[in-house]
Amino acid sequence: MLKCIAVDDEKYVLDLLVDNIRQVPFLGLRARCRNAMEAAEILRREEIDLIFLDIQMPGLNGLQFLRSLPHPPMVIFVTAYKDYAFEGFDLNAVDYLLKPVSFERFLKACNKAYDLYKLQQIPTQKEDVPSYFFVYVEYNQIKINIPDILYIEGLKDYVKIFLASATKPVITRMSLKELEEKLLPSRFVRIHKSYIIAADRVTAIKRDLICIGATELPLSETYKPAVEKMLAL
Repeated sequence: MLKCIAVDDEKYVLDLLVDNIRQVPFLGLRARCRNAMEAAEILRREEIDLIFLDIQMPGLNGLQFLRSLPHPPMVIFVTAYKDYAFEGFDLNAVDYLLKPVSFERFLKACNKAYDLYKLQQIPTQKEDVPSYFFVYVEYNQIKINIPDILYIEGLKDYVKIFLASATKPVITRMSLKELEEKLLPSRFVRIHKSYIIAADRVTAIKRDLICIGATELPLSETYKPAVEKMLAL
């Protein structure tokens, strides 16, 4: 069950939001908050999976509040203002709902959050394979720690390996297929003919895009079944 809180300064809107939450069987409401400071206090006391968050609130608005959190939970914005949609998604919001919100649309957003939650719960499997490998980069051998990999991009005879610990990718002469054989099948999945991702690095799923932080990668129809199985969608 997703532990969630609802945050809105309008009592009537907050009542409707709470009523919708209580109709969804996999949501567990932990608190209703009238402003960002009340929500911040709840987050200090308890681990929350999902926030339903208004944007225009007195004091700290929803966007400012979300930016202030060092490790924010999943967020679904519920607002009357469409002008903030781009900024909301740029902050990796699961969804952006415009008031008044139908229950059908609300439930769709909740299902997206639940799918992402299940993805994050995939256990790390221990397998009898190395936790690193070496690749040639300009006549030098560079060590790649497998847990450090975010995603890999294939470029004909070369691959780019994007790492959490580096600002620039490691580029080496190797096919994507060759590199795929070095990776844990329980942790990595191909999402496109040119991309392999680390499943536990996924932060959001948007239609035909997989998000790893601020990076959006294409999800191909060819690989969707494998991706859905891997991410338990």
